[in-house]
Amino acid sequence: MAIDTSAIGTALPASRMTIDAGRLRFFAKAIGETNPVFTDEAAARAAGYPTLPVPPTFLFAIELENPDPFAWLGQLGIDLRHVLHGEQQFRYHSMAHAGDVLTSTPRITDVYSKKGGALEFVVKESTVTRTDGSVVAELTSVIVVRNPEVRP
Repeated sequence: MAIDTSAIGTALPASRMTIDAGRLRFFAKAIGETNPVFTDEAAARAAGYPTLPVPPTFLFAIELENPDPFAWLGQLGIDLRHVLHGEQQFRYHSMAHAGDVLTSTPRITDVYSKKGGALEFVVKESTVTRTDGSVVAELTSVIVVRNPEVRP
């Protein structure tokens, strides 16, 4: 079943997260980050940060805080068994740190297909802001959906 292109422009539920230092340490360890500024507050302060900075790619996790972070895919009629996370981009505007309260506001910006509809793509752009409205980053993710009903 083809993904309806009328989904383009759809705003998805926002997600809010208070950035926890322990969670940043865990994330840094999980991605293999060895720079102590991401795990040791004294090292972070010595490097000029007020506290632990958010490691690269962590902002992707904010939307995973929703009780059902993939519900929007189901609402588009997408079967999660056929989904692949195809691409992720980050455009940073400012550094976030432990203690910051961040909100990610996503929307669907494109839907297209390739290989005669065998592969469909959903582009989601999210803006991450602080409570004062200042932009921390813009994220773009591309979800690839294999359509088993179509043979390329």
